Amino acid sequence: MSAITTLTPPTSSLPPLARLSRYSTDDIDHAIQNLRAIYSPRTLSSLPTPAKALPTHVIHDTSVPDSGYASAEEDSELVDAAPEDGDVLDAEALREDPFERDFAVRWLTGFAARSEPWVYALEDEEDARTALVDAAASLLASMFSQDDASDDDAPEAGLTRTFTFAAPAGPVHVVLNDAPLSRTDHTSVGLQSWGSAIVLAERMCAAPGAFGLARAHRVLELGAGTGLLSLAAAQLCYGAVVATDYHAGVLANLRANVGTNGPCAARVAVHALDWQYPACEPPLDAPFDVLLAADVVYHPEHARWIKGCAARLLAPGGVFWLIIPVRSTGRHEGMGSTVEAVFPSGDAVCGRELAILGRESIAKHGGIGRADESGYTLFRIGWAN
Repeated sequence: MSAITTLTPPTSSLPPLARLSRYSTDDIDHAIQNLRAIYSPRTLSSLPTPAKALPTHVIHDTSVPDSGYASAEEDSELVDAAPEDGDVLDAEALREDPFERDFAVRWLTGFAARSEPWVYALEDEEDARTALVDAAASLLASMFSQDDASDDDAPEAGLTRTFTFAAPAGPVHVVLNDAPLSRTDHTSVGLQSWGSAIVLAERMCAAPGAFGLARAHRVLELGAGTGLLSLAAAQLCYGAVVATDYHAGVLANLRANVGTNGPCAARVAVHALDWQYPACEPPLDAPFDVLLAADVVYHPEHARWIKGCAARLLAPGGVFWLIIPVRSTGRHEGMGSTVEAVFPSGDAVCGRELAILGRESIAKHGGIGRADESGYTLFRIGWAN
């Protein structure tokens, strides 16, 4: 794979996400190398520093990558915006151009979100293509960690979304910032609001009593991400809501989202929680009436860890709502089955154990969810016997 010798503006070098299948591993590698040369401080010093020349923007793309509720087919065409012969683009000038940087961020985020069909299209290149997805996630995280270095608690602004759900007491509004990926886990494209959370929030708002929220004194969300479920629950119940996650960047963005959602959000507390090694310190030292989790299983161990947390945190008579997307392709294919592997069916349990008391298959909504999601499974989990 060739090294980058001439920098190209992101607006003219990045392949359209809707047509990833047409591009080879080398094509994507070259595109990411170009972005790394522009935005990674470690590579800037190794590049020539000619006189500055800013690119001319010949497109004004306001579309966003697929973040759980955008269509997988809605990508703008890229128009060639390469510099004229004789113009040499300087890395620093490109890096300081907000339009180019925003375009690069949205492409990297969308690439990670939509990459699975491309990764698995050629079996003999699967490892190389997976490595490129990881490289894109790492680059995206590094772009934002540069700014975060001056203020670790200030999340980088991303894409602001407003969700409105119908509810018996009136519409529920939630405003969220969808931020870039975590450096340590690109599956959290993370910091974004995914289809399963939207589907569950919609159902909770439509019938809060059926989900135990109308009478809940304490509600906990596991793997809260942007906080959609927690912020919706805070408007549906009168008790305290605790939103938890693991990654520092996700928690920073989560706190920012809580801070921008009005008086009800004041009852939402944000805390770190490691599923594998849970430290149940206040406010996690008392049981919860309702547990919520959406799209949180990306590894076979995750379901087992989550069960351990739920066993410590769910009150007697409480209910745990867990929604998992159905993925029939890609690296996360069949992850939903790991939930059924660790949580037994309620009618098969003899003693006191967390078990699946009910399940519902939900069809994919139009315009919601990733391209690799064909639907969702909603589990109702509680104490058997």
